[in-house]
This record gives sequence, structure tokens and C-alpha cells, in this order.
Amino acid sequence: MEDLGLVAWPPAPIRTGRLVLREPEGRDRAVFIELLSSPEVNAYLGGPRRRDELERETPEVPERWPGSFVVELDGAMIGQILLRRATRHRRPAAVGKADLGYMFLPRAWGVGYAAEACAAALAWFDGVLPGEPVVLTTQTANVGSMRLAAKLRFREVERFEAWGAEQWLGMWSPATPSS
Repeated sequence: MEDLGLVAWPPAPIRTGRLVLREPEGRDRAVFIELLSSPEVNAYLGGPRRRDELERETPEVPERWPGSFVVELDGAMIGQILLRRATRHRRPAAVGKADLGYMFLPRAWGVGYAAEACAAALAWFDGVLPGEPVVLTTQTANVGSMRLAAKLRFREVERFEAWGAEQWLGMWSPATPSS
């Protein structure tokens, strides 16, 4: 994320009850390729990329920039969390805000890892850029992502048509402390 250049990066690994969020490492390359080439993972993200293309194009240490976290379970990567500034977006409400993205291997679906990891990333983000809102965009047909957005307390801003499907734009703001 552009403005995270002012934030110490990488942060110390973020530990949750079951997971570790950390900076990507060379040992994660194969899982990045698996995520990006998976038809299941990319069903609502424009489709999978070709594995041979990814093998050629993916650097030895993938996605190593502020706001990119590997999600690790028991020492192995199971997904990725991305927090990046939405400098270009189809919706004016999202431009300039941090944008939350995530991908998890299908074998890690359905047990709460995405909610746990995203909540930890949002808490970290609020710690380094207090009070800044975060947006999330997903297809309304992506039931799992819609449930996750609700669980993380994203509030609907609008729905719109793009890429031949109805999209949902939600916004998260850190809880205001009680006075």
C-alpha cells in the first residue's frame, strides 16, 4: 500500500489463536501459484491463471510489499490477505480507501480461518493507521465472501453491476471506543 511506506514493514508476525500472518517468503511460491491457478479460488475473481504462465512470472519471493500477508497454519501457507490503497476503483466511494482482499486454499475453507485472519489484519491496520476505513468488494453471488463481510462488520455502501455480475461494496470502520 502506498502510504504504508511510512509504517515499519514487515511487522512482527501477527499471531491469532490458530494462525500466523507474516511477510511472504520464498517457501510460499508454490502456494501462491496454486492459489492463482485454482478454478475454485478464482471463481469470482475473473477465473484462474494458467499454471505455466504463473511458473514463469512468479518471482522467487512473491508479493513482498507492505500490506501483503501470508496466512500460515501449522507452519504452512493456506492463504493471503492483501491491504492496499484503492487508487483506481469503479466506485467513487472506494477511491483512496484501503481495500481488503483475501484468497484461501479450498482445503482451508469453512472453518473460520478467513474470518480469523482478516480480523487480525484489520486490527493491525487500525493500529498503524488509526480510524481509517477499509473497503471490500465482492460479487453478491459469492455467498462465502458475503457472510465473511457481515461477520467482519463491513456495512453495505452500494451494489453495482460490473464484469457481468452484481457487485457488493462494503465499508469497515474501526469501532469507536465508548466514552
